[in-house]
Amino acid sequence: MAFVNTHSRPSDLKITDMRVATVVGIPMRCTLIRLDTNQGIYGLGEVRDGASKTYALMLKRRLLGENPCNVDKLFRKIKQFGHHARQAGGVCAVEMALMDLAGKAYGVPAYQLAGGKFRDKVRCYCDTPSTSDPEEAGKRLKERMEMGFTFLKMDLGIDLCRKVPGALSAPAGMLDTRNVMHPFTGIHITDKGIQVLCDYVETVRGIIGYEIPLATDHFGHIGIEDCIRLARALDKYRLAWLEDMIPWQYTDQYARLSNSCETPIATGEDIYLKEGFKPLFEAKGIAVCHPDLATSGGILETKKIGDLAQEYGVSMAMHMAATPVATLASVHCAAATENFLVLENHAVDTPVWNELVTGLPNPIIQDGYIDVPEAPGLGIDLNEEVIKAHLDPRDPGYFEPTPEWDHEWSNDRLWS
Repeated sequence: MAFVNTHSRPSDLKITDMRVATVVGIPMRCTLIRLDTNQGIYGLGEVRDGASKTYALMLKRRLLGENPCNVDKLFRKIKQFGHHARQAGGVCAVEMALMDLAGKAYGVPAYQLAGGKFRDKVRCYCDTPSTSDPEEAGKRLKERMEMGFTFLKMDLGIDLCRKVPGALSAPAGMLDTRNVMHPFTGIHITDKGIQVLCDYVETVRGIIGYEIPLATDHFGHIGIEDCIRLARALDKYRLAWLEDMIPWQYTDQYARLSNSCETPIATGEDIYLKEGFKPLFEAKGIAVCHPDLATSGGILETKKIGDLAQEYGVSMAMHMAATPVATLASVHCAAATENFLVLENHAVDTPVWNELVTGLPNPIIQDGYIDVPEAPGLGIDLNEEVIKAHLDPRDPGYFEPTPEWDHEWSNDRLWS
């Protein structure tokens, strides 16, 4: 009996409140949620960067009085209120908080609730600031290697061609828009433009070598034919993957792209639920799936995505632009997923990011890896002083009561 946790009776645990706090400048803007219970323990989750806290708060009434240990039951109850990209932010935040709570209630780390772990450390790659100077880009990536990172990524887009006459062809004004999907912009990259990008990669490779994987992202809004031409030209540099060259919805175009080059193709950061990934797997459209746990459905759903990908011979890397809360949720998922490859991080150059939570080393990433916590739940708690110092001045509340959401109601049943 000396080892029994007398602070929690899981079968009697009930959710009593949902509260939020929005932080900025770390370096992104993210909303943290807290699910409180009748036994004093609480769970932490995070709404994806750029998403409204309303996506989470609208779910509160559907969770009050429920036992948070019934993670799958509650996820099935609320998952209809998520959608692709930022619209999934609330559902995913709640799922993280449920896993945190269930782990705390039973005294086990979240990865154990996902089936146990395949690894003790999770490999990370970090966002590296873009530059038009390829030698400077190579230097920045080399510095990442010296920090201990064993996987790299850089942006490689048509913006690098903007000042080169004859490198791009586009309708007037189209190069300056970000709201037109790739097939409809009329933007084309010429052979000269492709050579500019190839020269850029060659210079970078000359500095960092070929021993460490180098992935690429942010190509710009060009159509599939131009993507194919560029991908073929980049094959000789043996890049780890080409990411999000076209919108994820165009499964047939992804199959064309994958069949036209030798470099692995990746996408997935905006896809919600495993059903959204299945068409790409079946069409052999990607070699690397790239979900963001704060979009894809949370810890358990993202593990299911990884397991499904494995059946098709596809590996899983993970997108992540978040505070340590969603990052650690991703770490637990990555630990529990056999075909996991690498986890993104956007805060290596923001030291205060490491101080937002307690219970972890500082810095959280050590020699390019995050240790998988063994403490219950996500294995972290918030550093109240630091969080309060970074609250959004437009929304400065720190986990204030949200009674206005207690009685919101609708008939949500999807069948009659």
